[in-house]
Amino acid sequence: MSIRAVVWDVDDTLFDYTGADRAAMREHLTAEGLLDGHGSLAAALERWRVATEFHWARFSAGEVSFEGQRLDRVRHFLDRELTDAEADDWFRRYKTHYETAWALFPDVLPVLDTLAVTHRHAVLSNSSLTVQDRKLRALGVHERFEVILCAAELGVSKPEAGAFLAACEALELLPHEVAYVGDHPEIDWRGAADAGLLSVWIDRRGGHTPGEALAGRHRIASLAELPALLGADTRFGAPSTFR
Repeated sequence: MSIRAVVWDVDDTLFDYTGADRAAMREHLTAEGLLDGHGSLAAALERWRVATEFHWARFSAGEVSFEGQRLDRVRHFLDRELTDAEADDWFRRYKTHYETAWALFPDVLPVLDTLAVTHRHAVLSNSSLTVQDRKLRALGVHERFEVILCAAELGVSKPEAGAFLAACEALELLPHEVAYVGDHPEIDWRGAADAGLLSVWIDRRGGHTPGEALAGRHRIASLAELPALLGADTRFGAPSTFR
């Protein structure tokens, strides 16, 4: 059976989260006079990355709220006790720089245009609907998606099968009729495949083998490869034409 819909991750798949985050933190630390306290910009950015990944994992595991992980990231990064209001004020100042740097990856609009007629489109993100709805509107692509689902409202996050199945149910399609495209090899790639979807890892950082496929999982370096892949779904034993 052919793929009828594509469900998309947002951050670092459609939207250049890493680029925006690094640019924002660089501007924020300069404005706050905090660069000297971390030895180098690279060290500061690495500390922020570690804090973000650690507390995002806690949110994904249901250990802290979406808002709480933001406040804890700030406390972790600054390594000092802050009230919720103080941490929130610091994060809001960072967010001003972050939103200024928002941008889609260059390959996003061309592939959405190419697939607009042939496939339905939805979003499944481990963020919150408030955040991603606003972001997709600001980036000018909100209307491209008929369904937008986020973990904070669903109560279940990727890589749990329930998150992917919720997207399929919202589209009223079976898992094998849906492709999922995301940037994380475990959360997105393995999670979607385990839930029965055609799973596509967009590996923008390189080191991938073009056309590599394993048990319903595919890895691509650019979204420009996606239309050909969706036209050559080989999960059920057909000879692969994706090279």
